Amino acid sequence: MLRSALNRIFGMAIVMALVVTIVFVIVRVTPGDPAAVMLGPDATAADIASLRERLGLNASIPEQFISYVGGVLRGDFGQSIFLNMPVTDALWQRAEPTFFLTVFSLGIATLIALPVGVLSAYWRGSIFDQAATTLAMFAASIPSFWLGLIFMQFFAVKLGWFDTSGYGGPGASFGTRMHHLVLPAVTLGLISSALITRFTRASMLDVLNDDYVRTARSKGMSEWRVVVKHALKNALIPILTVVGLTAALLISGAIVTETVFGLPGVGSLIVSAVLRRDYPLIQGALLVVAGLYVLVNFIIDMLYLVVDPRVRY
Repeated sequence: MLRSALNRIFGMAIVMALVVTIVFVIVRVTPGDPAAVMLGPDATAADIASLRERLGLNASIPEQFISYVGGVLRGDFGQSIFLNMPVTDALWQRAEPTFFLTVFSLGIATLIALPVGVLSAYWRGSIFDQAATTLAMFAASIPSFWLGLIFMQFFAVKLGWFDTSGYGGPGASFGTRMHHLVLPAVTLGLISSALITRFTRASMLDVLNDDYVRTARSKGMSEWRVVVKHALKNALIPILTVVGLTAALLISGAIVTETVFGLPGVGSLIVSAVLRRDYPLIQGALLVVAGLYVLVNFIIDMLYLVVDPRVRY
């Protein structure tokens, strides 16, 4: 397991090096001058040139890249141009809503998808299976912003159970802040459960008719034990894969949902940074998101070894 972990860590380092390079290039070739955006349409060319010099934007692209890579290796993503604070501080201040939104959404998706997918495979061809498959396909095709607006209209505006937007005031309690995450978490969780449900069903169908399952039944084991202990355990590899993929997608998918529900998370921070051409903040946020993608994949790979020791890299 240690050798596999070291191999994966080496691969992660290569991926992140490529991500750093690609992010830097993409941000630099994007149209728009942050200095001109900051100063507004009435700024003179001299004012813009002076601000570019102060922000270090007049240096050559290779010089900017070397400086940026050196900062990243030290854990320094630079200074946000508009927020006038370190990028790490800006991201950390916005991390809580995005973190809990992702965790709650993944939890809701998994709690819905696993039992539904298992039962759908076990009762293959039944009314339950057909209904679950239809609902999963329907949920997968629904845009998250549309479902979020429907939930907001019904549960927040009509019933008044939740606030329409926000994350509570500056002095809001933890419970109040989590209450604001219920609707966005349910929105993302329902949509994300569709993919996990379909993969769980397909993976369970592959193993339910295998010889070891029939052998377990012939020994007189209960159906519950046969399905959970034998079939589900051996079907976990592809299920873990799609759960990990869903977790990674939720990190980036939270951007739209945070915007709809007015959550002050990393997603809304990225949107404002792009609109303002805040290069350091855009780069730092993209690197963090990419790093989380890579970390989630690493965790899933390690879980493979725990679930099935025969897996080797």
